[in-house]
This record gives sequence, structure tokens and C-alpha cells, in this order.
Amino acid sequence: MNQTEEKLKKRILAVDDDVIILTRIFNILRNDYEVITINSGMRALRYLELEIPDLILLDVRMAQQDGIETLREIRKMEECKDVPVIMLTGVESRDIVVESAKLGVCDYLLKPFSSVELVKRVRRVFGQEEKEEL
Repeated sequence: MNQTEEKLKKRILAVDDDVIILTRIFNILRNDYEVITINSGMRALRYLELEIPDLILLDVRMAQQDGIETLREIRKMEECKDVPVIMLTGVESRDIVVESAKLGVCDYLLKPFSSVELVKRVRRVFGQEEKEEL
């Protein structure tokens, strides 16, 4: 792939404190998207001061600063207030779903997630849904 094609790829920021999850996300999405992986909410906020991704995949439960706190900070950033966010979590919690919805997330994906489900959700955000084959 040449540099022009590389620049046309949508950029996804994946934020999770679990390196195994980040590696999995990277491996699933890297052929179709530019994937940036970051292992903490605070590092993600610093990254967002420099670069604006097309989508953020954000883990809910992280050490130091959880995903909800991180998302609150992201929404305060003028350049990032409209960036689509998919929350990732291993815990089903109505409170987290409600709080995420208030902060404008576009989707919510439970861990462990399948490769197919992750790709499907990302494509939906980018309006790239493929027709399901029979």
C-alpha cells in the first residue's frame, strides 16, 4: 500500500489497559484501517491534543482513569466532541450504558467480542455496512 492509500484509511484510536485486547483489535482492523493503540485514558487524552481519529474504541474499566471519565474529558475537547465512540467492556452494567449514552457513544460492545462483530460495528459507524450474504 502506498502513502496516499495509507492517508485515505480511516484512523481508529483503541484505548484499553489490556495489551492482549489492544493487540487483538490491531490485528483485526489493521488491514482496513489505521489503528493507533494506547493503554490508558490519560495517554489517550494527550494523543487527542495532537491528532483527531475518525473513531475511538474505549474500554470502560481501566486503571487510574476509567473509560467514562476519559470520555467526559474527550467530550470537553472542542475538536473531539463529535468523534464517534464505541465503548468496550467485559461488564454489563445498566448504569454504564446509561452514562455512556448521555455522553454520546454510538455503540457498546461486550468483551469478549468476535472479530466479525467488531468489524461489523466499526463499519456501521463509517457507513460501510456490507450486505449480509445468505
